[in-house]
Amino acid sequence: MSMPEPVTTAVPVTELGYGEASDELDAIIAELERGVIDVDLLEVRLRRAVEIVEELDRRIKGARDKVGSLLPRLDAVGQDAAREDESR
Repeated sequence: MSMPEPVTTAVPVTELGYGEASDELDAIIAELERGVIDVDLLEVRLRRAVEIVEELDRRIKGARDKVGSLLPRLDAVGQDAAREDESR
């Protein structure tokens, strides 16, 4: 198993793609599990991990809301299509 790349915080979390943010969080967790984080960097890594978790949670909630608002529209389209099929 290869060692993850060192975690950098140069890019704001909001500018990372979901996969990139998730990968960075995994790298931070791996550092914590291995105990290789310098004490001086521990707070920095933990703050970054919290930022990532909050951002990913925000995105998941946003996607859930969007899907929830689209499902009734999709259902209505399906019902319209079924009615058209019945009338043929």
